[in-house]
Amino acid sequence: MALSEEPAPGAPADAAEDRAEDAAEDAALARGAALESFGESAETRELLGRLPAVLGDRAAREGALERFRVIMDKYQEQPHLLDPHLEWMLNLLLGFARDKTSPAELVHLAFKFLYIITKVRGYKTFLRLFPHEVADVQPVLDMCASQNPKDHETWETRYMLLLWLSMTCLVPFDFSRLDGHHRCGRVSTMDRILQIAESYLVVSDKARDAAAVLVSKFVTRPDVGREKMAGLLDRSLCTLARCSFRTIEGVITMDGTLQALAQIFKHGKREDCLPHAATVLQRLDACRLPESNQTLLRKLGVKLVQRLGLTFLRPRVAKWRYRRGCRSLAANLQLCAQSPREPGTQAETLDSDSDGEDDVPEEVESVIGQLLVGLKDKDTIVRWSAAKGIGRMAGRLPRELADDVAGSVLDCFSFQETDGAWHGGCLALAELGRRGLLLPSRLSDVVPVILKALTYEEKRGACSVGANVRDAACYVCWAFARAYEPQELRPFVAAISSALVVTAVFDRDVNCRRAASAAFQENVGRQGAFPHGIDVLTAADYFAVGNRANCFLVVSMFIAGFPEYTQPMIEHLVAMKINHWDGVIRELSAKALRNLAQRAPEHSARDVLPRLLSLTQSPDLHTRHGAVLACAEVARSLCALAEQQGRPTSDFLDEKVVQGLKQIHQQLYDRQLYRGLGGELMRRAVCILIENLSLSKMPFRGDAVVGAWQQLVDDTLRSLPLVSSPSRQQIKDAAVSALAALCDAYYTREPGEADPAVQEELISRYLAQLQSPEEMTRCGFALALGALPRFFLKGQLQRVGGPQPGGAGMGVGGLAWETKHVTASWVGGIPGNQHSVQENRDRGVRSRRALESLVNAP
Repeated sequence: MALSEEPAPGAPADAAEDRAEDAAEDAALARGAALESFGESAETRELLGRLPAVLGDRAAREGALERFRVIMDKYQEQPHLLDPHLEWMLNLLLGFARDKTSPAELVHLAFKFLYIITKVRGYKTFLRLFPHEVADVQPVLDMCASQNPKDHETWETRYMLLLWLSMTCLVPFDFSRLDGHHRCGRVSTMDRILQIAESYLVVSDKARDAAAVLVSKFVTRPDVGREKMAGLLDRSLCTLARCSFRTIEGVITMDGTLQALAQIFKHGKREDCLPHAATVLQRLDACRLPESNQTLLRKLGVKLVQRLGLTFLRPRVAKWRYRRGCRSLAANLQLCAQSPREPGTQAETLDSDSDGEDDVPEEVESVIGQLLVGLKDKDTIVRWSAAKGIGRMAGRLPRELADDVAGSVLDCFSFQETDGAWHGGCLALAELGRRGLLLPSRLSDVVPVILKALTYEEKRGACSVGANVRDAACYVCWAFARAYEPQELRPFVAAISSALVVTAVFDRDVNCRRAASAAFQENVGRQGAFPHGIDVLTAADYFAVGNRANCFLVVSMFIAGFPEYTQPMIEHLVAMKINHWDGVIRELSAKALRNLAQRAPEHSARDVLPRLLSLTQSPDLHTRHGAVLACAEVARSLCALAEQQGRPTSDFLDEKVVQGLKQIHQQLYDRQLYRGLGGELMRRAVCILIENLSLSKMPFRGDAVVGAWQQLVDDTLRSLPLVSSPSRQQIKDAAVSALAALCDAYYTREPGEADPAVQEELISRYLAQLQSPEEMTRCGFALALGALPRFFLKGQLQRVGGPQPGGAGMGVGGLAWETKHVTASWVGGIPGNQHSVQENRDRGVRSRRALESLVNAP
């Protein structure tokens, strides 16, 4: 039965409405972050207002919940648009929760809606809107106490109630007043809140995060901290000592406890937390969190360590830090109107404006050491947290110690280190630079390291790592552009600009290309000294660098027109890209070198080609393959340029280079590099070399190398059945193209007239191969016959198109008979066919293609 597009008879309007809603959602997603306001305000108000009505109907209730979730998810990228509407949505939903006549199901449903809003906008913004009068403390506390922590259907209720309770805890009155003078054996409000908070620190749902917020806000109150902080910290440390991160229960418990401790040392006053900081640090070291395989535990450990370190150090803004400009626009304009300042006047006020040497506790060294270890963690979120900790700690240290920290960060950039250490080091340098803690005197050490990081790549098996390192290095360049005055970076402008251009154009990963483009844009705008900055930005903007082939072949050609970038781009391709592990990158790099050779022909002929020729004998397969491709493309480009300018080829290609190009095939053949691992790659690469050298009319007529090239083409066509399927078509096309160029260049007696002896011998040999029992061999030689130049088939067309099926000299007619046979067997017209339907379909297609190539021969 065919499916109809019409809606069911019972609900035509509903189906049409659903389609309209889906279309509206798709349009909103297509617009991306282009919304201007909360357009569903009226619908949301009506949706929330009828929650009591849909409570009894499960389908309607779930439909309302899903619709509200869809509305909110549209604002994930622009949550600030919800701000004017948060208060009335909160009051409307809390009205159901505070109404004592509301059924429990309605209360839970209201909190589900509240959680969806919180998820989109973030709890920190939403938290401030909760009612927090003194009269709200007991009702919210009673609702929290009445919840069942094991009910997995109502975790949103518990999460929102704990957040609400954390807000009511901020009332500016001593909690002892809430209990009155006669407690009559009741548990105090303070103890009740602590008991509830601590009980939810060990649950396995989202309420654990809200409980950590509640603990931090409650215990850091002055009245509670005096009585309860020491006991809470002691119990938390005992919990950490008792738990193991090797069990699920232990991971959950440690997660909640570490969150609570990190929040306490973040929000608590330094004088309250300092007496306990050393003990907490000692117990935390004993937990050995860096050995855990739980990413979140390691991240929380690093977060807690950095906050303990900040507790040890007195809060201050380092007077020795580097400061660029002023926060005030008027002050900046006034400064620009005055005479230009001397370089370093604001950065190097260190001798006249000293911090004074405060004693730095010995625990700080342990904290810095743990943060440096965190920079080398295997997970990004841990490294990022450690980098921020390094920046915050350095901002409170004396100049000499902060400089030692920067030196330790630079130690991450060793080639004995992992890619994680390089990535963490880049993040830390960006944080130090952004905060003005990396003084200009350090730039001579930092910039060379960042330039290496911009091209960092390490092969791992069949892929590579390092994209995150290159992305982070772009972030460092972006941060430095904002942090330093132009005169500070002027000595490094040429190196940084060239490196960013190379990454923006030639990086394999689109994220890195776009990050480099953004960093280049930031430098052009803030430094103003990047050569041809606006022109380069116009060509290599966010969208232009999105297409890799466009970057390699189009954008690179435009940018290479500026001499400041031409040679760095060529050098990068030769040094880093022709030996790349990805074959597509090697091929694109060779084609890019062909284009760039037009911009710098002397450099390409004098320096690039000799280096490429030496790399064609490399023991590394990828280097060898890329070098052969690059030699072919560069030689072809230089010969075309010489012809275009009316100059002899020898002006660009000297005798040594020509001999080196001629010997490539024989050297590979002698080393048997056409066989075994990588043989397919090298066959195709040398076929491309033969095609390009033949098109360049290299002076090899009558030379033995032409016969050797012909043998390679023939052997490649005969070996097609042995080639793996993914590479077969590419190798076949390369061999056929090489044959056509070879015939046109070296098998002519006069222009447009074939050498009769060579013509007779080659066509006879190829027609004989059409009788091969291997189908791929027949297809390959048929394609080769079809690719022969027009003049080469002159007088031979009847032989090539002979109709004999299966006889000697079988030509087009015989191949047509085979095609008909295969097609008939495909549809089952020939009895005894032993091939599967798919196999015969493929054989028919290949034979028809070979036939078409012969019929359409030039």
